[in-house]
Amino acid sequence: MAVPAGAVVVEVLNSSNYADWSVLVRTYLLAQDLWDVVEEEEEEEEEADDKFKAWRKKNATALHAIQTSCGREAFSLIRNTTSAKHGWDTLAEMFKPKPRYYNDYNQYKPLFDAVWSGDSNKATEFLTLHPNAVRARIPSTNSIALHMATELEHEHIVEELVRLMSEEDLEITDNGGWTALSVAANRGNLKMVECMVRKSKKILSIPTTSNQTPIILASINEQWDVVYYLYSVTPLQDLMPEKGPYGAGLLLYYIVGMKFGIALELIQRCPQLVFTEGHNGAFPMQGFMPSAFPSGTRLKFWQRWIYNCIQIERASNDIRVSVQNEGNEECNQMKITWSVVGFLQSLKSNLLELLGINRIREMKQAHIQSRELLHHMCEVIKHPHCHDYVLPAIFKAIERGMFEFTDSVLQARPDLMWIPNQTGRVPFQFAIECRQEKIYSLIYRLNKRKRTLTGNLADMSDNCALHVAGMLSPLAKLNNISGAALQMQREVQWFKEVETLVLPRIKESINYDGMTPRELFTKNHKVLVKEGERWMKGTASSCTVVGALIITIMFAAAFTIPGENNGETGFPIFLHKKLFMAFIVADAIYLFSSTTSVLMFLGILTSRYAEEDFLKSLPTKMIIGLSTLFISIATMMVAFSSALFIMIHEQSWIVIPTIVLASIPVTLFIWMQFPLLVEMYISTYGRGIFDRKVKSRA
Repeated sequence: MAVPAGAVVVEVLNSSNYADWSVLVRTYLLAQDLWDVVEEEEEEEEEADDKFKAWRKKNATALHAIQTSCGREAFSLIRNTTSAKHGWDTLAEMFKPKPRYYNDYNQYKPLFDAVWSGDSNKATEFLTLHPNAVRARIPSTNSIALHMATELEHEHIVEELVRLMSEEDLEITDNGGWTALSVAANRGNLKMVECMVRKSKKILSIPTTSNQTPIILASINEQWDVVYYLYSVTPLQDLMPEKGPYGAGLLLYYIVGMKFGIALELIQRCPQLVFTEGHNGAFPMQGFMPSAFPSGTRLKFWQRWIYNCIQIERASNDIRVSVQNEGNEECNQMKITWSVVGFLQSLKSNLLELLGINRIREMKQAHIQSRELLHHMCEVIKHPHCHDYVLPAIFKAIERGMFEFTDSVLQARPDLMWIPNQTGRVPFQFAIECRQEKIYSLIYRLNKRKRTLTGNLADMSDNCALHVAGMLSPLAKLNNISGAALQMQREVQWFKEVETLVLPRIKESINYDGMTPRELFTKNHKVLVKEGERWMKGTASSCTVVGALIITIMFAAAFTIPGENNGETGFPIFLHKKLFMAFIVADAIYLFSSTTSVLMFLGILTSRYAEEDFLKSLPTKMIIGLSTLFISIATMMVAFSSALFIMIHEQSWIVIPTIVLASIPVTLFIWMQFPLLVEMYISTYGRGIFDRKVKSRA
């Protein structure tokens, strides 16, 4: 292409001559005192500003010189550009020759073969002859030998490659934007990570195409030794919100991984991270898991006892199980003293391991640290200008039943209780939807007016709180309750509880589908009512058969007494023996109790099975029926054992094993049915699932 008149170059810019072209144009601009407008940032425009006018003139002159030195292709890229600096940078990006990375894969294939097989000697020999091979790329992935060695964790080869590479070489990325450090951090190989970081600190902040830095990759995979090292060498400025989402992402994964101590340290150094969105679109407060709090941890009664007695001493890593003299009756019953003498110390360690106390201690320590971290975060969010970073976390916490989190956040930010989610439901209505009774009980901290207002709010489908209670519980919550009848009972309990919250007129309110809360409840629970009826009748039928069988057998046994009667008086010959009286009393009890149980189960079979019946009537009949059936089986075994001992009391080697075997049916019944009986009794006559004694907070 011909050179335009007035051009400062002998050949216009094209795809092959950028190096020479840029030298000529730069020299010309320097000679004309125009190069500064290409190097420096644009001046801010101000009206009647002589300085800006002078800059604008120099910028136009420099841009014109650049434009007239371009070919047709190059000029099309900067046709609409008004800045000489932007035009120069655009041309450099498009036409500047890319670094040569020796992409002839076949030429350097022996190196990749040696790395693949882990042969450090062959790799070293090849690199001695061909030092530039460290930059050779694999065509399919665009990765270099260091990527491969790191992925395969050939540490000696990695060290040799890093030694031969420059800092810029370590910045080479593959098709996914991964540096070798990112690969090493993802694999959790601390030795390789340290080797690379010692060579270059810049690679610490190079993200992948998915915007994940090495420390984020290590934290995602819970490679905590690598995370702690990278955190120690990463400048705090790189984790600041203005640098991107990396600090917030790291904080999020610290919380997810229950590393609350270092998370607290990071927040104390940079509180703004609480308000910053991470690389995955989540805010740090969304990282809390249910297991971070006592309410999300299920412990057996003896584990709960140990948990309450453990004291965490922050000044020491040791554990001390002792008696807490104030406010803990359970601990007053536990008199455990550990000696520091060598033998007893060893015994202590073994016992701690056997009882799982070390695990419980770690759990309690994590709970304490999580509460401390949460308290600090709540202090940060007390006076915000927006709620976007808190609201997703609060609704997630409600859905997962994180009582402590919800309680702390709502106390720090009471305004959140009035802010709805995407479906238009405020937090307490969402707690009803998720059937989180402990979180719902927090509503009793409000005064009566606020409780009523909260219950009367409608969502996007005109559903008030009572409509939400009329919906079916999430399947995960129902599955935690034994039997369809108890599930239905819990649903009625929820509806009745929320009904006390709303105004009387709300009970007849109509939603978007034209249904009142009661109509919606009936519609959504038709199937569960049928399943509850089937469960009740099936249980009652089975128990009726057992009870009737016991009545039949034991009625005959009552008149077939052991030892027969005295021929002269007609009285039983063992009348004055204590075992005989035990037999008679047991026989009478099991006969009456089995009869009662059968009558109760017949009452269940003939019930109407209305929704309200599942609240008290049906469970009460089932409780009485199972209780009396249990008594009848137990007393039947007592009567049998007594009669057997009376008849062959001198043959103890037969009597004792037989009595032991007789206890098996009772044991089996307790094992299979007693937990259900206890659960049903607590659900029907216990203190309930709602805590109305929460102190009011007006």
